[in-house]
Amino acid sequence: MKKWLQAFIAAMQFLTRIPVPVNVPFTNEVLKRSTLFYPWAGCIVGVLIWGAGLGLQLVLPAGPAAVLTLALAVALTGGLHMDGLMDTADGVLSHRSRERMLEIMKDSRVGAMGVIACILVLLLKWSLIASLMTAGAWQLWLVVPFIWSRAAMVWAMTNEPYARAESGLGSYFQGLHRGHLLGAVFSALMLSLAIVYIMVSVPLEMAGRSASFAAIAAYAIHPWWLLLGAPVLGMGAAWGCSRYLSKKLGGLTGDTYGAMNELTETFLLLLLVLMTGWKG
Repeated sequence: MKKWLQAFIAAMQFLTRIPVPVNVPFTNEVLKRSTLFYPWAGCIVGVLIWGAGLGLQLVLPAGPAAVLTLALAVALTGGLHMDGLMDTADGVLSHRSRERMLEIMKDSRVGAMGVIACILVLLLKWSLIASLMTAGAWQLWLVVPFIWSRAAMVWAMTNEPYARAESGLGSYFQGLHRGHLLGAVFSALMLSLAIVYIMVSVPLEMAGRSASFAAIAAYAIHPWWLLLGAPVLGMGAAWGCSRYLSKKLGGLTGDTYGAMNELTETFLLLLLVLMTGWKG
């Protein structure tokens, strides 16, 4: 039990800035085991963001509420994944040799392409959050992209080689096997099914008690199928992104794992808005 608790704490401490005042040895074995809890860390972050957005809408219009909600989303991860996106954009979009791209990504300075990528992704996320808020569609479905974007990182760590010969942040996770990936996917699926139950079964039961067909029909249009399709949609996006980056760089790095998280999360948020017909 202790080793699994350590793995959960390691996942929270590595992926978030949520205070967990427990010392955990960040060994290769602990970090590999922690990947099983990546979707749980994403779920906790997603629930906090959903709750904050819910509260902010009570006192602010959708625009500023969306900005503050997005700021919280960045703060909860310490900007870790966004930093990876910026470094990846600087390297990959430089169109240099593989060796030079990896050098650029390792540079602590941020270039023009990194800034542009950061601004575009943040603007898109803000618009998606604002759209859901404006349409009165800020519901627990929002948590699903945060769950599967973390599972996407485990997919990349398991299926693609590591690009750097020397040590790096991503090197701590070397040696992941299919069991780690299956564990992460199973966790993400169970969390998604729990959200399906909360957002479909409970409201339908309440609507049934009131014998209101209109109420039942209103919940029937909610995107339950998107949650059930998240394994395919999320992993499909992760596969495409990881394949592209791996071919460009000869493998993946810690920065590309963060970039994949941001891109998969944004992709699923976009899909959530598009497929529910909520245009705001």
